[in-house]
Amino acid sequence: MRDAPARRTIGRLTKRPEFLAAASGRRFHTERMTVQGRPRDDANGLRFGLTVTKRVGHATERNRIRRRLRAAIHLAAVDHLTRNADVVVIGRREVLSAAYPVLLDDLDRALKVVTKPKPVRPAAASLSGAGERRGSSHA
Repeated sequence: MRDAPARRTIGRLTKRPEFLAAASGRRFHTERMTVQGRPRDDANGLRFGLTVTKRVGHATERNRIRRRLRAAIHLAAVDHLTRNADVVVIGRREVLSAAYPVLLDDLDRALKVVTKPKPVRPAAASLSGAGERRGSSHA
């Protein structure tokens, strides 16, 4: 019997500051959900938080939305497990009536956008006049 390769799991966001940090990153909107994400520098992998507000509906509807999104997240995140990011998914009522493949497609597109690493900016010293503005009246 062979040893199984090291499997990366999906982590969870549990504390409010983690949710707020993810909310400060990139966003991806569909009529079914909003996905917020922020790449991290550490190697803890992909972590998810899930939010469904009371405005969406009664507790049973909110719980059904959470269950559908949680199942879709586990399938959609498989291709993105190597990325280090915190992601928050905010579910809307339309999740209840959406086809499951549509939810998977939404999440896959959202993860590509919100977990994209920050662009590397060249050092200011290497750019000549990068900080100067044309027509600036400052002396």
